[in-house]
Amino acid sequence: MAEQSAGILLYRRDPDGLRVLLAHPGGPFWHSRDAGAWCIPKGRIEGGETPEQAARREFEEELGAPASGALQPLGRLRQKGGKWVEAFAMEGDFDPDRLYSNSFRMEWPPRSGRFSQFPEVDRAAWFDLDQARAKILESQSPLLDRLDTLINGGPLI
Repeated sequence: MAEQSAGILLYRRDPDGLRVLLAHPGGPFWHSRDAGAWCIPKGRIEGGETPEQAARREFEEELGAPASGALQPLGRLRQKGGKWVEAFAMEGDFDPDRLYSNSFRMEWPPRSGRFSQFPEVDRAAWFDLDQARAKILESQSPLLDRLDTLINGGPLI
């Protein structure tokens, strides 16, 4: 069975339009990647958790701030690697300068016998929808359209 994860697409309404918060994955694989590398804060749904609970937990683990607003479903999508993501929209604010992410340990360089710690998220930033479409993982880009539809009216696609 494919891995199930959940995440939150945080948004805010600025005077000049809608903004979304995206996270850049930490670690050496993502270090030099920008366009098409950003994502929503998300992670695995643990046993006994609802998707909403997992999305809130992962948001706090990856950004260091609680996800305390109302969640609006954006539906599920399947990423290229086969993982299913249950996504939610939440209106709110977050200061990217206050990012405090949990970390993971991995052997780096590969087969070197040396292990290092890396943050799960090394940075976060606010983007307008056009900027976000250029930054977000291709498989998560439908979430931006779904959010736009949710905020500006019409059925979710």
